[in-house]
Amino acid sequence: MYSNLQSKLPAVGSSIFSQMSQLAAEQQAINLSQGFPDFGCDPFLLQQLAAYSQQGLNQYAPMAGVLVLRQQIAALIARCYRQQLCPEQQITVTSGATEALFCAIQALVRPGDEVIVFDPAYDSYAPAVQLAGGSTVHLALKAPDFQVDWQQVADSITDKTRLIIVNSPHNPSSQVFTADDWQQLQHLVCQHGLYCLSDEVYEHMVFDRRPQLSALCFPDLAARSLVVSSFGKTFHVTGWKLGYCVAPAPLMAEFRKVHQYVTFSSFTPAQYAVATMLQQHPEQVSGLAAFYQHKRDYFASQLSHSRLQLLPAQGTYFQLADYSAISDLSDVEFCRRLTIDHKIAAIPLSVFYQAPPDQRLIRFCFAKDESTLRQAAEVLCQL
Repeated sequence: MYSNLQSKLPAVGSSIFSQMSQLAAEQQAINLSQGFPDFGCDPFLLQQLAAYSQQGLNQYAPMAGVLVLRQQIAALIARCYRQQLCPEQQITVTSGATEALFCAIQALVRPGDEVIVFDPAYDSYAPAVQLAGGSTVHLALKAPDFQVDWQQVADSITDKTRLIIVNSPHNPSSQVFTADDWQQLQHLVCQHGLYCLSDEVYEHMVFDRRPQLSALCFPDLAARSLVVSSFGKTFHVTGWKLGYCVAPAPLMAEFRKVHQYVTFSSFTPAQYAVATMLQQHPEQVSGLAAFYQHKRDYFASQLSHSRLQLLPAQGTYFQLADYSAISDLSDVEFCRRLTIDHKIAAIPLSVFYQAPPDQRLIRFCFAKDESTLRQAAEVLCQL
């Protein structure tokens, strides 16, 4: 019946996040796999959502996002990075960061183009590049520090290279770019006339007093970059699917050509609620790093007597752990057995690689209540 149907993504199935969350639900396991909080957002934000909805602000928002939110995003960027942006021409609100990433890739990548990505890489990058007719060049980062070898990047650039996708703070390794990393990236992008897509959805979760940096902090890089972030991560409302993209006006014009035919506009009352939150409670953003650093440290302390070896976590709300002292199973099978036998769900790191290295690493999400983390740690310490 469907003999003439040819998949555009023949190698793509359900994401590992969907698989592990489904398995966790089936097994009634503690879900430390998918990156969402198990605690609520600030009540003020919910009050604002209800108020704006009751005021009748439930119809289509402007394609680029409501202006008051774009103005607050510009003010946030000015506070964090001392960069002045035009809300009308350089900022677009999207239905989550994943939509922004997709639209950015479709706007920039042409058939035959090559896109450099760093493994372990978030799983939405490669399919979006493939749908645009491009191909991904995967450069593997090595544990435990997952640092980029910029000479390897330089050696990988060809006349087909169009785009470099970076992610800092990095999911899943939890590592954060230094100023030198950004400068090396800037040099290569400018030297070769490339573009940069900077995935910064965890930008406000940088720990241990490391500087919070962005592609926007480096003017020559910013001139050739699209930067993506997420309110879902920042305000603990991943289900609202509200993100945004920042770019110079010529790049943003191309981005919006795609965005208007993907979702056109995003959840209207939530845009007004987030704008009010940013304006009246900026401490909810500025205090996020301390909030999650406490959770990181609490989870690590609870696991101090386990046989898991925790890798350094510089940012995000993810913690990598080496389980090689516990099992010789592959990370995929280990996560399955951990979920089924011990009722703890985690994510295997190998799924983030095109060619997985020989290592035994899994990822936990610590965006959870302390009671959840404590309960999970009690089980993990018995392995």
